[in-house]
Amino acid sequence: MFKVIHQIVALTERITMICDVHDMVAFLDRDGTIIEEKDFIKSPDEIEFIPGSIEAIRILKKLGYKIVVISNQSGIGRGILTEKMVKEVNESFIRKLMENGALIDALYFCPHHPDDDCDCRKPKTGLIQKAAAEHKLDLEKAVVIGDKLSDLELGKNLGGKSILVLTGYGKKEWEKLQDVTIKPDFIADDLLGAVNWLMNLSNHNPN
Repeated sequence: MFKVIHQIVALTERITMICDVHDMVAFLDRDGTIIEEKDFIKSPDEIEFIPGSIEAIRILKKLGYKIVVISNQSGIGRGILTEKMVKEVNESFIRKLMENGALIDALYFCPHHPDDDCDCRKPKTGLIQKAAAEHKLDLEKAVVIGDKLSDLELGKNLGGKSILVLTGYGKKEWEKLQDVTIKPDFIADDLLGAVNWLMNLSNHNPN
């Protein structure tokens, strides 16, 4: 807990030193990145935010990022979840973020089974393209942050940056990196660490 608080204080103090940035967008995974991974969350009562993740979203907003959450929810296609259940969880998720001063611009989810070969399941870019059209996003300045290789592949497919977080499935996915060609631009302990790296990047590249 002390480590998280120290990170938050250090990051918040440095926000004022960063030049303005515009048209930047962060695509964040939900489960395992912002909230704890629990395998098919069925109820809002199961939502548990990863320490530091809410503050990370607040900081991203202050840095000028548009924030879009992109989530694979194959539990619907598998018959484990209903679309209503997922929407109720998402509504509670967004409300809890708002109550803590952390605002996101949009949330999209893919309801399909992995075998459906849809165009919206990560790492395919269907939901990203939809978000870009609806919110006028500049994908050239996109960064994807998540705990799975599919998030890294999504970043590559967009031609943007990707960050692997070691929360959720991140540590297991990190072990697979030596066997795959896709590599993240950065590996962070958590979402707050990922934002710290982006902040450093903004400091070195103010334009």
